[in-house]
Amino acid sequence: MNRFSPLFLGLMVLLGGVTPSTAVEPSVSHTEGVTQIDFPTTGSPQAQEKFLRGVFLLHSFEYDDAQEAFREAQKLDPDFAMAYWGEAMTENHPLWEEQDGEQARSVLKRLAPTREGRLAKALTDREKGYLAAVEALYGQGDKVSRDRAYADAMRHLVEAYPDDQEAKVFYALALLGTASDKRDFAIAMKAAALAEGVFQHYPRHPGAVHYLIHAYDDPIHAPLGLRPARVFPSIAPMAPHAQHMPSHIFMALGLWDEVVKANEVAWKGSEDRRRRKGLGLEERPYHVLHWLLYAYLQQSRFGKAKSLLELVEEDAGHPHSGSANWYLASMRATYIIETKEWNVDFFGRDRSGLRFSAAVRELFAVGLSAVNTSRLVLARNALAQLRNRLESARTQSSSSQLLGAEVMEKELEALILLAEGQSSDAVGLLEKSTVLEDSMSFVSGPPYPIKPSHELFGEVLLSLGKPREAEDEFRRALARTPKRSWSVKGLAQAGDQLGKGEG
Repeated sequence: MNRFSPLFLGLMVLLGGVTPSTAVEPSVSHTEGVTQIDFPTTGSPQAQEKFLRGVFLLHSFEYDDAQEAFREAQKLDPDFAMAYWGEAMTENHPLWEEQDGEQARSVLKRLAPTREGRLAKALTDREKGYLAAVEALYGQGDKVSRDRAYADAMRHLVEAYPDDQEAKVFYALALLGTASDKRDFAIAMKAAALAEGVFQHYPRHPGAVHYLIHAYDDPIHAPLGLRPARVFPSIAPMAPHAQHMPSHIFMALGLWDEVVKANEVAWKGSEDRRRRKGLGLEERPYHVLHWLLYAYLQQSRFGKAKSLLELVEEDAGHPHSGSANWYLASMRATYIIETKEWNVDFFGRDRSGLRFSAAVRELFAVGLSAVNTSRLVLARNALAQLRNRLESARTQSSSSQLLGAEVMEKELEALILLAEGQSSDAVGLLEKSTVLEDSMSFVSGPPYPIKPSHELFGEVLLSLGKPREAEDEFRRALARTPKRSWSVKGLAQAGDQLGKGEG
């Protein structure tokens, strides 16, 4: 194979390395851990092998490992332009709203100091198209405008090379990245259409499978996501993020056993990788533990959930624990809300170092705890702190985070009013909170706001002797968070009060 290698159809790429000699047609059956990537370049055969491994890891969002692979390709072929493209791409995490443009630009400058010089290193027009797209991604303007410019560049690449499957899947991801912090169904379905086209011919393509899961990650579309969710773990058995991703679909459908299994495997895989590479606690994916804790709570496995909380509490006490403190606040709030263990004793702790979404979650949980233990002065204090964080974050946090906090603010105030005997005002505020939450985009994972407003409103209506209205609220809650345990119980209680049994 020379520098101008032909197209590899159905190239078999193992996580541990690439084996070009095993190229097959897409219709051939595949073994576990084998994936299909069709990405010819002008790199040397040895560098191409490392490059393809990097692309595989890039599609699996294993960014650090992908970076290592692309650097290995550069060592083998220092003028291999696409290897620098790949490393620069590892600095863009579009669905996590993270991007290190300065670091990415430094990578590109190692290829050549100017844009023109870098494009000259790309030996085909197609490779120049990829380089031009990454130049747009890290070019002039703010992140939102650069994300859009990058998506436009990838669209042009797809139009110029309609048989380029990699261009299609990277374009799908680019589109999803333009939605920023909100869920845009039109964008998601456009991305899904691109990924579906690749998935049809390359059913074990890691990018097509991964981005379909993200595109279908909501209760309405999640049934469509079951197909890619079932296959992704076998495509990338050593990639912890690939093991976690199916739980996005399972969570949206309330399939708690499968959410637990996916995240248990993802956690074990991440810990194995961390020990193998000698990495510190800051590399632990607490995101996975939060999802796992929530799923355990939906199964009423409170002891298992408590053990996860204790693990994060221990990590938060170490000086180099990374984001453990942020996740501890969110997980502790989730645990309080789901178990209704209201006797908390950390009302006055310093939350100045917490991320906004973590701080407001915990403030809401302690405020709700105070209401339920008749400590209304403490509840009012928590509400005041929540409002202060909300006000100071209006120009800094994402719209979904702000809206969720506003819902929790109204919920907490309503419960305080209810405790003070002002039920009419409380009901009015809860009605507003449901309208506000309904205006929010769907948020994957544990609910945000952490107490769904329709569920809370249903519980309050039950306490006021209004089971008919409560039943409607619980049904609305379950449409947004399927099979959530407190909504299921509330619906049953409303049915009992109406003489309808389980309803």
